[in-house]
Amino acid sequence: MVTVKEILETMDYGPGAENPAEVRAWLATHGRFGHFIAGAFTASSAVRAVQNPATGAVLAEVARGSAEDIAAALAAARAAQAGWAALPDQARAEALHALARQLQKRASFLAGLATLDTGTPIRESRDPDLAQAVRAFQHAAGHAALRGMDHPGRAPHAVTGVVLAPALPLMGLATAIAPVLAAGGTVVVVPAPEAPLAALAVAEICAETGLPAGVVNIVTGDADTALALAGADLDRLIFAGTTEAGRAARRASAAHGPALSLRLDGSSPALVFPDADLDAAVEGVVAGWRAGGQLPSAGARLLVAEAVAEPFTARLTARLAKLQVGDPLARGSDIGALVSEAEATRLAALIAATEAEGAVALRPVDPLPETGAFVAPTLLLGTAPATPLNATPLRGPVATLMTFRTPAEAVELANASRFGAAASVWSENITLATDIAARLHTATVWINSTAIFDAAAPAGARRDSGFGATGFEAALAPRPPRALPEAATGGLDAAPASGPGTIPGAVEAAQKAAGWAKMSSHGRAQVLRSIAETLSRRHTEIAARLHDAGHDAGEVAATIELAVRAAALADADAGHLAATGAQMQTLLRAEPLGVIGIASQNAQPLLGLAALVLPAIAAGNRVVAIPAEAFPAAATELAQVLASAGLPAGVATLVSGPRDALASVLAGHDEVAALWYCGTPETAARLRTDTAASLKPVWCPVPQDWAAAPIRATLAEAQQHKTIWLPYGA
Repeated sequence: MVTVKEILETMDYGPGAENPAEVRAWLATHGRFGHFIAGAFTASSAVRAVQNPATGAVLAEVARGSAEDIAAALAAARAAQAGWAALPDQARAEALHALARQLQKRASFLAGLATLDTGTPIRESRDPDLAQAVRAFQHAAGHAALRGMDHPGRAPHAVTGVVLAPALPLMGLATAIAPVLAAGGTVVVVPAPEAPLAALAVAEICAETGLPAGVVNIVTGDADTALALAGADLDRLIFAGTTEAGRAARRASAAHGPALSLRLDGSSPALVFPDADLDAAVEGVVAGWRAGGQLPSAGARLLVAEAVAEPFTARLTARLAKLQVGDPLARGSDIGALVSEAEATRLAALIAATEAEGAVALRPVDPLPETGAFVAPTLLLGTAPATPLNATPLRGPVATLMTFRTPAEAVELANASRFGAAASVWSENITLATDIAARLHTATVWINSTAIFDAAAPAGARRDSGFGATGFEAALAPRPPRALPEAATGGLDAAPASGPGTIPGAVEAAQKAAGWAKMSSHGRAQVLRSIAETLSRRHTEIAARLHDAGHDAGEVAATIELAVRAAALADADAGHLAATGAQMQTLLRAEPLGVIGIASQNAQPLLGLAALVLPAIAAGNRVVAIPAEAFPAAATELAQVLASAGLPAGVATLVSGPRDALASVLAGHDEVAALWYCGTPETAARLRTDTAASLKPVWCPVPQDWAAAPIRATLAEAQQHKTIWLPYGA
């Protein structure tokens, strides 16, 4: 007797292709697209063709943006921003809800367009791409309605520049611009040159729903267009793309110094432990590939426990043999085309080079379509950590597999990469899984899951995969500081410069104090309270020294208050749960950056130094700080207070000397994770340029009255968040 299972395995399915008639009609109507600026499409003579990567056919022609086009879009965005921000919060919320509804109504059109544009299978263009785009606008609408109540007195970054990657273009666009619009800002967007059409369609829908002209502007083009936007006078820049493009954007934006968020390439590990559900882990690998492998969530580096490597490889190979690779519009296709022929050629060359080094390639899918940017799903065995492919961003259905014996070895292999976007951990032991998640150097960790997204838990990046906050909070600018002029250097108590040679020793001491980050937040708070008490006992003495040197004696009282608030925040800001999907615990965990180099302002020599050092160590960082040249004795006083209060050695090391020269040494030190510089605009721009290669976060607050500065803003600069996704239930 034939069973139902046998029927399902042997029955033949029809192609079930999505009908792209509406998309093709829209493309035919436009034919040639100009830029979308100030609510309308512009005319353009310089154009480039956009091809369907699955067939090579030309879909449309789009304008090739220039610096003049960027300037026009930026002017439109600035002109519209004040009026958009002045609307009642509820009005902006309603506009975003209307936009989300319109995206839902045009679901078939948008999903089909994204598939033709990128080669992504149609079911992935619907979910997560379109579904998460709708979710992003809906979630942002909630923030818009509550902005005045939750963030009184805070204003948005006026104009945000956005450069998009080709992967999941609808979600990428929405998650970038929705929080900006909710906060009251306006945007200038440069979509990926390989996939610009989805962004143009959303811009048109923005106009149809009544969004004011100039709030959303789209300038199409190429890498030069993206760099022109990065170099424009923006308030904030969100840049997605390759690591090298991110470095170029960092250099281009250095002079203006906008708030910067980089979302760059990744090569993400999937750690499979002996007690893992192997079938679920195999499906996790496939899920990462279904979006064309364009995401950092793809399981590019498989790290599998030696005990289960053989059965896991067998199951993954069998699963690959059943994958349908072909027409992305076919509802049954698992793997579509890469975003361009160039990407397919690049990936094929990388695979061939790895095979030439002795790796074994398993490609059970055969045959591939005769035309289009298709690459067979490939599993490479026999690679090593030093294999170039394991250090290369992989955008396509390919993975390497290496084995490990112990959890410590698994973590070491996972963290050997310079990328830090995402990882997945597969284990039925929740204690082991959460411990491994905490030790991985990535911004996102999925436990027994992968490629899950939600607007309530924005994805971050670390190391060569980027840095910078995302979401609604990041769309709001810090309150304008009460600026202070820089005081002259060489005060009455000026000490000889320690010199650049002392920086390596100070950084080494900070590295040895890594246990400070592992201390509980309550333990760090107790030390900070002790600092406040010690400073209180020496209040009169230190105040007198400040007064005699010509500085405000009130700095001591302000520093004591700052230490008390830093202690309170250390005990309160450890992270929180985000409201995401059902049966999912999503933890946004606050973590320190590591070793922070700090160069403080000359004004307020005691308070200006403490206002940067204390929040940094409250967050679990270690610091190497350069005190004010105007009164270096303030550093001596603070160092004595820190030591008397029981701060462990190496947590805060103060190195006196020429600030700008020492800051340059800190900027170039590989073990310094971030740099804070409070000084001249010229040196700030140079430091941002100098750290482009290392992609080191650089924060450059202007010299200011730190007694009036919100300490939470400083603490936010001292933290990075890790998002840990943990499913629960049957």
